[in-house]
Amino acid sequence: MNTLSHVAIIMDGNGRWAKKRNKSRNYGHYKGSENLKPILKYFLKKKIPYLTIFAFSLDNWQRPKSETDNLFSLLEKFLKKNINFIDKEKIKIKFIGEKKKIKKKVNLLIRSSEKKTRNNNKLFLTIALNYSSKEEIVSACNKLKKNKKINNIKINDLNKSLYTNELPDPQLLIRTGGHSRLSDFLLWQCSYTELFFVKKYWPDFRTKDLSLIINKYKKIVQNFGSI
Repeated sequence: MNTLSHVAIIMDGNGRWAKKRNKSRNYGHYKGSENLKPILKYFLKKKIPYLTIFAFSLDNWQRPKSETDNLFSLLEKFLKKNINFIDKEKIKIKFIGEKKKIKKKVNLLIRSSEKKTRNNNKLFLTIALNYSSKEEIVSACNKLKKNKKINNIKINDLNKSLYTNELPDPQLLIRTGGHSRLSDFLLWQCSYTELFFVKKYWPDFRTKDLSLIINKYKKIVQNFGSI
């Protein structure tokens, strides 16, 4: 039976969830943000040490400004509301992605949250924000290009230059919302990851759904190229 240490989640379907209920997309994102805390509690209870979530992609800037502004406002509210819980439960937060386009006040809150929780080690919560896996790989290559000591780039060299250099690769990735694609999320890291695509929208995704997927994952035989 497979052991599990790292789960990645694409939290998709907030807008469509809201539309089905004749609500605004912003309301859907709010309900989605409210759904994260029970998931964190589940990871703590089951002692699964790594969780990586896709909060905002580089491509999401194509959405209306009112929606992108709301998404960052929800992030601010979530951190302010839950940072004491997060710290008390020994959860360490790390944000990965491009910070330049993010407003200064949000970046300050991100840095303060990372600083406050930097010594925690019960659950490592990585939040992909303004993130693109392709850009991450390009960034890693450019870092290595500047290193004159490296002539022939090896897989481990690139691993060490990624945003996720301190994390093990995810063993399990879950995407809610019914779409069966990775959408530029952890493309390098998920080369051997088991993928589960769920029809439920993120606001309807419960810990019992997570538990069912994890139980299925544990029964999968993984050969990694061998027989």
